Amino acid sequence: MKTQEIKDLFSKYVIPNYNRAPIAIVKGEGSWIWDSDGKKYLDFFPGWGVSGIGHCHPKVVEAVKKQAEKLFHIDNTYYSEEQGRFAEILSTKGNGQQCFFCNSGAEAAEGAIKLARLHCQPRYKVVTLLNSFHGRTFAAMTATGQPGKQKGLTPLVPGFSYAKINNLASVKELVDDETCAVMVEPVQGEGGVNPCTLEFLQGLRDLCDEKGICLIFDEVQTTPARLGTWFGYQHFNIQPDILTSAKAIAGGMPMGIIMAKPEVAKSLVPGMHASTFGGNSIGCAAGIATFEAIEEDGMLGNIERIGKIIDARVESLKNSTGGIKGIRRVGFMIGIELEFEGAALVQECMDNGLRVNCTQGNILRMLPAFNITEDEIATGFGIIEDAVKKSLA
Repeated sequence: MKTQEIKDLFSKYVIPNYNRAPIAIVKGEGSWIWDSDGKKYLDFFPGWGVSGIGHCHPKVVEAVKKQAEKLFHIDNTYYSEEQGRFAEILSTKGNGQQCFFCNSGAEAAEGAIKLARLHCQPRYKVVTLLNSFHGRTFAAMTATGQPGKQKGLTPLVPGFSYAKINNLASVKELVDDETCAVMVEPVQGEGGVNPCTLEFLQGLRDLCDEKGICLIFDEVQTTPARLGTWFGYQHFNIQPDILTSAKAIAGGMPMGIIMAKPEVAKSLVPGMHASTFGGNSIGCAAGIATFEAIEEDGMLGNIERIGKIIDARVESLKNSTGGIKGIRRVGFMIGIELEFEGAALVQECMDNGLRVNCTQGNILRMLPAFNITEDEIATGFGIIEDAVKKSLA
């Protein structure tokens, strides 16, 4: 079908709750996508971070095909080999946590909040951070420290309050005898690529230990591998009691996870939480293949190597064009702070065959695939340079 035919279908049958680009994507391979009219784009923001190992990685495609011929799904009334093997990989790459499988980041956030309340009952309050983003379901949306995401949806879930990132005193002011958890993103994504400092995260760990409450890391964007380590917390060497992940965890298949220390995980007893599709055989087979691909293809090393190249490219761009304040980068979470609004620049890049994102008005955001090449980075930054020059002109 041509683009207009697809758009006509959407106009008639799909709820218009997204501001969609006026193209239809029909194919993806590595760091490239193609639209229905045959145009090719370099993708620096693949699937909003979902396609962390690139679009349609051959190892994941083969694993999905093979599993689909054997078993799509079996409910959690029964054991399944794929779920057990994927949980073993996650726990082994981590620090011995136990796993719960669901379908999305928001669902994982909801489950993590429930687990913290169960573990610390009757305490129920959760402290999160301003500019955070935890999902669109009600508790996850309430946990999100951005009023714009909550507009028109009050009353919200009670028990949430918001501290300032990298300001331990503001967290301590909010923690009281009814608090069960502090929930943070190690690096805020939607909030503008804002990294937590090591000192702040260590302070949170000490505070939670002192108060006997749960430290939750929302790692939907930072796990797996995004920061150059298997789990985002390993970059900081500070382990949470509970972590959530989704997006890239299964190579593009819908998958969310909650991981918790065994002494915390035991609070989630039978009958307290469930997910019909969580841990399905195809998703877990894709997850296993994803972790194998990251290891076999040396993607952690590639993130470190290419990250330094990106730093140099941004510094060169800043010096040659102006209009750039600097870069916020941890691994492959990249935010380039512009001195102007970035929406037009994003469109200019797309018109010239490059997909990037802008958040918080002037943060040019990139979540490139872990296996992106130096040549692809050079191509993309050539397009960005032209777009910056045009924006400034």
